[in-house]
Amino acid sequence: MTQLFAARLFANNDAQEDAVSSSINTTPLVDVMLVLLIIFLITIPVVTHSVAVNLPKERNVVREVAPQNVQITVDVQGTVFWNGLVVAENALKSRLADLSKVTPQPEVHIHGDEAVPYAVVGRIVLACQQAGLIKLHFVTEPPARSGGGR
Repeated sequence: MTQLFAARLFANNDAQEDAVSSSINTTPLVDVMLVLLIIFLITIPVVTHSVAVNLPKERNVVREVAPQNVQITVDVQGTVFWNGLVVAENALKSRLADLSKVTPQPEVHIHGDEAVPYAVVGRIVLACQQAGLIKLHFVTEPPARSGGGR
């Protein structure tokens, strides 16, 4: 009889152990989260400390104002204009010499009519080179757009 009682007792325990548990065991999850929290609390002060450096202070520096560009225009007849005023060749050379002494040098923009001989424009370029001017530009018209493009 004791054997029968013991057999029923063990048979009953085996049936209970084989039953599926539908609850989630959150203990390992809580343990992992606590370990991560402790790791972050220890490492954050190390990350926030940095090397002490004296950074440069912001300064307001007055910038150089670039001088106004000079417009030299040559019309169809070969007349030379300095910023819209007629100028003789000798006066042009002296103005260019004075202009080369200005620091920083202004830009010289040459507007030559398309019908004027290149020799006239070439004399102006030569005068600029002899005066020591560095920033020399030729002003042209962009080509007309064709079609219904953007």
